[in-house]
Amino acid sequence: MSDKNWLPSKFIDEMKEMLGDEFDDFLASYDEDYYRGIRCNTLKITPSEFEKKVPFVSEKVDWVQNGYYTSEDEQPAKHPYYFAGLYYIQEPSAMMPASQLPVEPGDRVLDLCAAPGGKTTELGAKLKGEGVLVSNDISASRAKALVKNVELFGIKNAMVVSESPDKLAERLEGYFDKILVDAPCSGEGMFRKVHSIAKNWEQYGSQYYADIQRTVLPSAVKMLKPGGMMIYSTCTFSKLEDEDSISFILENNPDMELIESHKLFPHKIKGEGHFVALLHKKDTATALAVESSAKDGKEKGTINKYDTKVRSKYKKISDEAFDFFESIGFKIDVSRLWVNEDRINMLPEDAPDLSRLRVLRTGLFLGEMKKGRFEPSQSLALALKAEEYPNVLDLKLDDDRVVRYLKCESIDVEDGEVSDGYCLVAVDGYPLGWGKVDKGRFKNKYLPSWRLQ
Repeated sequence: MSDKNWLPSKFIDEMKEMLGDEFDDFLASYDEDYYRGIRCNTLKITPSEFEKKVPFVSEKVDWVQNGYYTSEDEQPAKHPYYFAGLYYIQEPSAMMPASQLPVEPGDRVLDLCAAPGGKTTELGAKLKGEGVLVSNDISASRAKALVKNVELFGIKNAMVVSESPDKLAERLEGYFDKILVDAPCSGEGMFRKVHSIAKNWEQYGSQYYADIQRTVLPSAVKMLKPGGMMIYSTCTFSKLEDEDSISFILENNPDMELIESHKLFPHKIKGEGHFVALLHKKDTATALAVESSAKDGKEKGTINKYDTKVRSKYKKISDEAFDFFESIGFKIDVSRLWVNEDRINMLPEDAPDLSRLRVLRTGLFLGEMKKGRFEPSQSLALALKAEEYPNVLDLKLDDDRVVRYLKCESIDVEDGEVSDGYCLVAVDGYPLGWGKVDKGRFKNKYLPSWRLQ
């Protein structure tokens, strides 16, 4: 058994008391390497298709339908399929919280402590483009990574916010059907994966994080509508942060009830440590009535036609932008378009009013109008399916132009391979970004900040 002096002695004593006869097996798990995983994006690909296409997945993760293990030799973050948004790189036990929240298309969903986006991307996939997803993180710098992951996954109906939970609750009391609170915690479950977290634990301890959790949770409960469901999760083993936080919720909110809870230990599963609890806010009948009316009247169809009357009504949107929207194969609802400094966004249907809050993303960013020209966005490219755009440069995975494109380099196109104008560049049928062709010459429009390094 290897030296474990890096584990805090107080932590060892607490785990001995908690686990009893299982402690030796628990401690022995620290001699093993941590598990690596990826979760496929069901907005873009089914698990069965994913298993056939992606070369570096091994066995499936037991507790989710779309999670897989990868080996440490692989580099999934460098693969073109990653840039197509086909999967999220995620530690296997961290896949459980979002999988346990019973999200249905059309729900109003909140991910309260969302960065960098592992849970949000799964919640967005479960919504299938219907309803509203509000993803919040109090750290604006961390929320920027959240925005990128939402866009990479092709999620159209997400609003990314960076606010304190109490300020959000002032605006959105009783608004959400489903809420996920993956709370800030002491991180005991991640010690094996990141040894430095143990030093942070020694500095702050569990009480510091338990105090934070007690300030976050009342806001979450306030925003949950009657009949709604909430997941509370941490990546720690601490009773103070796990079971005692659930007790805090139940004692202070008699309308809340615990449905089930799970504690994952590294000596029992192929993964790290996690705690997940599902709670319910009583009064189901009221919630069902609200949910039913919210889902009525959704627009159907994919034909976008904007006549002179519509175009004159929405004068902020250029004719070239309207022309572009007419070429897209999913519905661009003009009544939900919002223009801010020539940037056009499409808000989720029935989006909440988040004015005067720090909002980093308002639905789907479609593109930008520049001196009469319309430049489609990277996020729009990732939200499209290849069959939803008429001009596609579909490259095979082994085509060296794929990597050169992702590195923002110049690539050649053959005669007749693609038409002039904006083209959607794809790998094996999955969009990556835009290019622009003029008389057979290709201009790479891949977003520089997303460049493959």
